[in-house]
Amino acid sequence: MNKKVFQILVDNTSGVLSRISGLFSRRGYNIESITAGVTADPRFTRITIVASGDDEVLDQIEKQVDKLEDVRSIKELRPDESVYRELALVKVRVDAVGRQSVISMTNVFRAKVIDVATDCLTIEITGGQEKINAFLDLLNGYEIMELARTGIAGLCRGSENVVYIN
Repeated sequence: MNKKVFQILVDNTSGVLSRISGLFSRRGYNIESITAGVTADPRFTRITIVASGDDEVLDQIEKQVDKLEDVRSIKELRPDESVYRELALVKVRVDAVGRQSVISMTNVFRAKVIDVATDCLTIEITGGQEKINAFLDLLNGYEIMELARTGIAGLCRGSENVVYIN
């Protein structure tokens, strides 16, 4: 199984995300993560999808998505030509004794404690998936009460690959 990260620029219209995810569902394609948000131009939304499959399936995904009416641009974000980031919120059960240890790990990963309660900490961490996974692995001895991950957001490096739509 291979993975590809696709950046899709679409019209910012009602139901566009549903139509794209429906295409994946109808064809039996797997979405590993999906993020969407308005761009600098409010007429358009940028969707980042991480999909998995063999090369033939991944090429077919790109061709099928490109045929959708609302899609203005689709391109692969290759790892060596792009930057990816993900956000995770992690609620960890800690007592007074373990609190400082978790805070120290949080600081090493340049994450932030964003909420403190008597029995838990909520931590915000951003970075690549590898960084977030490494942080979660270090929390192995603690109970993760809740975890929310955004999925990948990405952009191409530099200004050569910027898509301008009139």
